[in-house]
Amino acid sequence: MWNNITSCSLWRLSPSFMSSRIQTLTPLFIRHYKDFCKNRQTIWTLRNSLCQVLKKTVPTLTCNMFPHCFVSNKARYGQYKKTFPVLDGSIPSVCEHVFEENLRNSEACIQSFVFEIRYSELLCKVSKGGGESAILRHTQRNKKLLVRERLRMLLDDETFLELSPFAGFDLPYGDVPAAGCLTGIGKICGVWCVFVANDATVKGGTAYPISVKKQLRAQQIAIQNRLLSIYLVDSGGAFLPLQAELFPDQSHGGRVFYNEAIMSAMKIPQVAVVCGSCTAGGAYVPTVAEETVIVDKIGSMFLAGPPLVKAATGEDISPEDLGGASMHSKVSGCVDHFASSEKEAYECVRNIVLTLNYELPPEETLEYDDPLYSAEELLGLAPRGYSYTLHIKLILSRLIDGSRFQEFKAEYGTTLVTGFAHMEGHLVGIVANNGQLTHDASLKGSHFVQLCSQRSIPILFLQNTAPHAPEPTSLSQCGRSFDPNFLFLWPNARVALVDSRHISTFPQARDDDCTGDDSELKHLKEKLDEESSAFHSSARLWDDGIILPQNSRKVIAQCLTIMKQQKYQIASLQHYPVIRL
Repeated sequence: MWNNITSCSLWRLSPSFMSSRIQTLTPLFIRHYKDFCKNRQTIWTLRNSLCQVLKKTVPTLTCNMFPHCFVSNKARYGQYKKTFPVLDGSIPSVCEHVFEENLRNSEACIQSFVFEIRYSELLCKVSKGGGESAILRHTQRNKKLLVRERLRMLLDDETFLELSPFAGFDLPYGDVPAAGCLTGIGKICGVWCVFVANDATVKGGTAYPISVKKQLRAQQIAIQNRLLSIYLVDSGGAFLPLQAELFPDQSHGGRVFYNEAIMSAMKIPQVAVVCGSCTAGGAYVPTVAEETVIVDKIGSMFLAGPPLVKAATGEDISPEDLGGASMHSKVSGCVDHFASSEKEAYECVRNIVLTLNYELPPEETLEYDDPLYSAEELLGLAPRGYSYTLHIKLILSRLIDGSRFQEFKAEYGTTLVTGFAHMEGHLVGIVANNGQLTHDASLKGSHFVQLCSQRSIPILFLQNTAPHAPEPTSLSQCGRSFDPNFLFLWPNARVALVDSRHISTFPQARDDDCTGDDSELKHLKEKLDEESSAFHSSARLWDDGIILPQNSRKVIAQCLTIMKQQKYQIASLQHYPVIRL
């Protein structure tokens, strides 16, 4: 860190003056600095020693000019985080009955039989893929690892942010319990990566419309945050009975391969592992990726498998001869690395990541204070309805470091709260609903968002938009249309155009088709209730997953860390993708 330019900017001396003294200063500085590094001197002892040296060597200098050089800007800047005002997060006595009602509702959501089925047990069911018989066939007959075992062999640790685990759980695709692929974000060799991993225990890894949508969302996250993408490919391609719903349109299956080319041109690395039989579209993903590993005996790629070859030509051919590891690594050149086992393949992937030339900073632990109030109390602040909504600052005080919040325009447009805070050491701008969005609140929000953009500060939106009966509005406006980096819901969230409790007040609910028919109106309300639930939203990938209120701080901080990685990628002058073939 020491050079002429740095010294001059700190000390306001000309380079020529400093260069004439540098030979005298350097050995003295090195001697004192070594003592400091060996804990023989404190920072202030070091300062005073060098001040005395400088007084003899450069008499015009004073000690007051000197100390800034020995405390890094980052360390000094961090000292001032604790000067933000502290929020009062205590629950007002007049609101305790609302808090208790919300708490009972949240606990019911977590503990009741209905929610258990829809959260804990559903999460467990989804993690088991296609069921016991499919798992047995996958592991015993086909000798393959399960998708989560594969991830454990790749990841540095168990820190893994799974995306949209409930995607497709209630869609009418027969007995399919999940989307047939797992997506998420984790670390390999210190680098945050997006993972798209087929689960071959679910219909042989074939792609349903929701599977394609899930994979496209993972690619979108990789593009927005410039994250390395890892594809663990074990797929039978498209589910043919639904091919019209998952291939021809702009945001259907073909978009996956287009995105691969675009990401390569953007210098976003992509690595694929062929760890199963990959047919048709399942074979395109590893072929278009920048670097590909294939596992011997279990990995294969072809547009049409041996049964179709037999039907078309009458030829009998084995999967290995048609498109196995040896053929593609020695003859076609479609893969770059031959692995004799899955373990070897994942070790190869970790080595590939080490060649990406990322200049990651040394691993550091950011210093931060925990909120002054318990995160468990968020269960009592998650409103069961709008009449049970408490002030948004009560939620903020349980999310942000030290419950400290530098509010912006505190007295203006008060139905929108804006300001700056830290989340596990990360500076973040916060925009949070605190009632109906008024004209003044909109102006305030616009001003604040521009400030964050000007300063390159990420924004956390806490959305709780109040309904304004009798006009249609949003219960909890979903921000997917505005391309957020990440979007999560609490279990109590509702996503809809209208509040079903006010449906009878809307003109369109009183037209000729519904007049006098209470049963139809009741059915409509029930339909709106079901379709506005957080689980309905998450099943259709309108969000990136449902998180429990008490886990929100951890998830948000993890997302902020992931978003920050793109600052450390090496820029390249070329503007075209890797062309494999």
